[in-house]
Amino acid sequence: MAKVTKEQIIETLKEMTLLEINDLVKEIETAFGVSAAAPVAVAAGPAAAEAAPTSVTISLVDAGAQKVAVIKAFREATGLGLMEAKAAVEKTPAVIKENIKPEEAEELKKKFEAAGAKVKIG
Repeated sequence: MAKVTKEQIIETLKEMTLLEINDLVKEIETAFGVSAAAPVAVAAGPAAAEAAPTSVTISLVDAGAQKVAVIKAFREATGLGLMEAKAAVEKTPAVIKENIKPEEAEELKKKFEAAGAKVKIG
């Protein structure tokens, strides 16, 4: 049996239709017990760990001494009424906003810290 070169295989593939190539791939998978599917990454590499999150949650950790200012900031950020905002500020930790852009979370953090509160972005 004559050995077939890679170039000959490529030329043969160029003459085949996509359906014929698909059938060929399935037969190769069966014959050799392999899969043509792309491997799935098991562990995230360093690049994935360094990638910035696309959405974060900002939470109130401690209202601090100036609760009135924090309640105002909470109302402004969430759109809640006075009683709901007051209740949330008094029972910390409380989620301020979820699934927001990191930039928006940083802006809110600055506002709350200016009011005397401690917040956590995560």
